[in-house]
Amino acid sequence: MPTNPVLTRLLNLSGVSGDESRVTTFILDYVLKRGKDWKVTPEIHFGKNLQDNLILVFGKPRTAVFAHMDTVGFMARYENQLVPIGGPEVLDGDVLVGEDSYGFIECCLRLDDGNLYHDFDRYILPGTILTYRQELKVTGEYIQGAYLDNRLGVFNALQLCEELTDGVVVFSTYEEHGGGAVPLLMKYIYERWPIQQALISDITWVTEGVRPGDGVVISVRDKHIPRRSFLDTIIRLANESGVPFQLEVEAYGSSDGREVHYAPYPVDWCFIGAPEENAHTPRERVTWDDLDAMLRMYRFLMAHL
Repeated sequence: MPTNPVLTRLLNLSGVSGDESRVTTFILDYVLKRGKDWKVTPEIHFGKNLQDNLILVFGKPRTAVFAHMDTVGFMARYENQLVPIGGPEVLDGDVLVGEDSYGFIECCLRLDDGNLYHDFDRYILPGTILTYRQELKVTGEYIQGAYLDNRLGVFNALQLCEELTDGVVVFSTYEEHGGGAVPLLMKYIYERWPIQQALISDITWVTEGVRPGDGVVISVRDKHIPRRSFLDTIIRLANESGVPFQLEVEAYGSSDGREVHYAPYPVDWCFIGAPEENAHTPRERVTWDDLDAMLRMYRFLMAHL
């Protein structure tokens, strides 16, 4: 799969939890320019009542797809201190970038006795957000860089929009830092379009049982457990699709599925996404084959659920 310019642009946008507006604006502009050429032109729902979240509605929706726009990152504190946003996997020497009112910032992350610092040669205003410097590496086999989680999930959702006839596609916020957006979104969606099922377009981890190149991952459980009858339907359809997939069973981890799970609405959910190596580092890596399987699986499921 050649590198897509839309994917490249997404990967170069800063948008940590709480600061997603640039990503929202990019997606909104993309939809306004491209949506008229899709199989169905969606209704677009956004604005102050949805904060930085964005909802696209196609036809007569039965299923919603959630893709979170935010990433992990860091916030400057005092005395060169850094506070993590979300759960970055910290490695001493990783390069961070950002900007405050004094100008552009590029520095290294320093880890000292469990505390995080930066080595920039001047004071950084407290509250300034720093992100991993993006250094994409693309081969015929894989893509590697920062923030594949969850820009690949967003890219998958945008690609899905091109052929979607019935469904809701949701671009959500705050997933990496405790969540909080999905309850608002679930209320907004369910009271207008009474969907009963949701797919979580996100990226998961390579483990001893989930291997790169073996296909898209259908999560049987993480910290939370989808309803088995819905999961069985997903697995049956996945087998019918002919798309390579693998099953994941974990005791921990979470996603927007958690908040769909806890919402006071009868909506089933399932996490489906490509596996990545080096999660929450600037060296996340996903194979093109697994990303392609993710794209194809979502198209098939949204047509058949």
